[in-house]
Amino acid sequence: IINGFALPLKAEHKQFLVKVLLPLHKVKVLSLYHAQLAYCVVQFLEKDASLTEPVVRGLLKFWPKTCSQKEVMFLGEIEEILDVIEPPQFVKIQEPLFRQIAKCVSSPHFQVAERALYFWNNEYAMSLIEDNNAVIMPIMFPALYRISKEHWNQTIVALVYNVLKTFMEMNSKLFDELTASYKAERQKEKRREREREELWKRLNELEISSRAPNKEQHLLTNQSAGGLIQDATNPSAAQLNPNQLSSP
Repeated sequence: IINGFALPLKAEHKQFLVKVLLPLHKVKVLSLYHAQLAYCVVQFLEKDASLTEPVVRGLLKFWPKTCSQKEVMFLGEIEEILDVIEPPQFVKIQEPLFRQIAKCVSSPHFQVAERALYFWNNEYAMSLIEDNNAVIMPIMFPALYRISKEHWNQTIVALVYNVLKTFMEMNSKLFDELTASYKAERQKEKRREREREELWKRLNELEISSRAPNKEQHLLTNQSAGGLIQDATNPSAAQLNPNQLSSP
C-alpha cells in the first residue's frame, strides 16, 4: 500500500495463482497444507475480486472424484470464498458452482452431503442465494427432493428438509412450480421404465417362441440321422443282394 492506495496485482502474481496455487489442489497430501493454501487463495480474491471466476472454475476443474476427505476440504474452501465474494462475481459462477454443490448434497458419503448443506447456515451465503433464487433453486431442487425421500442418513434428511423449507419461504410460487414439475417428470420416468420392462418382456417371449419350432425341427433331424446310422450299422437291416432273391 502506497499513500493509502492498494497496488494492483501484477500479471505474474495472477499467473502464479492460476498456474501454481490452484494445481496444488490436485496433490494427494493436500490435507498437509490445505489451510494455508486456502488462506492464500482468499487473500488473492480480497486483493482482486476479478480473480473469483477463474479461481472457482479452477477448483471445480480439480474437484476430487473419489476422495470424500478432499471433497470436504474443497467445500470448506468454497465457503471461505463465498464469505468474501462480491455479488457481481457470484452471479458469474453460481450455475457451475451449485451444480457441483447439488452433486455433493447427493453424495452417499454423509460427511460430504452434510458439509454442503451447511452452506445454508452461512448468513452471507444465504443472502446471495436468496438474491439469485430463480437460478439456484431449479439447480438444487431435484437433488434435494430426491434425497428427502431416499437418503439413508436421517441427519441429512433433516438438513435437507430445512433447506427445502428455506426455499419455500424464499419463493413459494417457484417452489410449487418446481415441485409439480419434478413430480410430473418422475411420473414420466416411471412410465418409460414400465414401457421398457414390457418391451423386454415381449422380446423375451418372442425369443422363446422362436426357439420352440427350431427345437422340434432339430429333434426330428436328429431322429432321422439316428435311424440312418442304425440301418448302416445293423447287418440284418442292410440291403439284400439281388442274387439272393434269384431261385436256385
